[in-house]
Amino acid sequence: MENTRLAKIMKAMEENQVEQMIISDPASIYYLTGCWIHPGERLMTLFLNIDGKVQMVLNKLFPQGNKFTFDIEYYDDVDDCVAVLAKYVKDGKTFGVDKVWPAKFLLRLMELRPGCRFVNSSVLVDHIRQIKDEKEQELMRVSSQVNDMVMEKLYRHVADGLTEQGVADILLDEYEKAGCEGVSFDPIVGYGANAADPHHATDKVTLGKRGDAVVLDIGGVKDGYCSDMTRTVFLGEASEKAREVYHVVLEANLRGIAAAKPGNRFCDVDNACRDYITEKGYGQYFTHRTGHNIGIEDHEFGDVSSVNEEVIKPGMVFSVEPGIYIPGEVGVRIEDLVLITKDGCEVLNRFTKDLLVV
Repeated sequence: MENTRLAKIMKAMEENQVEQMIISDPASIYYLTGCWIHPGERLMTLFLNIDGKVQMVLNKLFPQGNKFTFDIEYYDDVDDCVAVLAKYVKDGKTFGVDKVWPAKFLLRLMELRPGCRFVNSSVLVDHIRQIKDEKEQELMRVSSQVNDMVMEKLYRHVADGLTEQGVADILLDEYEKAGCEGVSFDPIVGYGANAADPHHATDKVTLGKRGDAVVLDIGGVKDGYCSDMTRTVFLGEASEKAREVYHVVLEANLRGIAAAKPGNRFCDVDNACRDYITEKGYGQYFTHRTGHNIGIEDHEFGDVSSVNEEVIKPGMVFSVEPGIYIPGEVGVRIEDLVLITKDGCEVLNRFTKDLLVV
């Protein structure tokens, strides 16, 4: 059990007058216990009481042995699993519910404990997970270093006459060789017109042709922590227009990184990227937010958008990934992860952002 992290959550419960709560998100349970449990449709909860009580309720299909210091009560498939949990829930008190907890469980608990005041308590855990401790910061560095090495090997293969999926298959093999547990997300490999689709689904048909931009959005999971990086390269040659778009996106990326520092807001980072792209006449082609927080999961609580006025704090890790996507012409995205320090940020990705033609 990560006692320091647990203590932070208990303190947040006290400050927000949440007397009891559950954590059911497997990623947050991993954050506290170091153990991944994927219960599927079955109930799994870590119950916390402000008095320090920690109790897990879990199906017998997922025995944990003696790995935890807290108690586990197991239930059978034929049991009323919510009634098992309800034994620990005091009626008439504020009860915090995880945002990912299925309604089928919540509605049953509301029947069993009608006097409770139910609130969304995920935000308490989310804000704590936003600030990476020193151990997590190092894990994020290592994960990004691995991603850099994989990108170094990958980008050359876009000129091998492979389909997008063929390049993605090489990527998966390289992550396995690098000791990753898997991918952070389904990788995006987009040739030509597909590069101008920000969330293109990598396909098994498209082949690259000379002059194509190729977007490579990749990330792997190393020791439980995600990486995420995007680079755009060109096949054979890059047109004058493509070069112009590339350098606008690159400058936007650099301006966003410069704005990523304590005291600024997430919207300040977004505006730094978006205002420059708009100034250069491409504002309508930057169609998504500038970034997202990342850690145990690729997309964690907190985003880098024009409406997020949350103040940036040391220990946060998020992406800066502006892009320009002109249908039928060219698509470019450049993405780095930044770790916020006391006086600025550390860019976790070191793979070159020079315009590469392969």
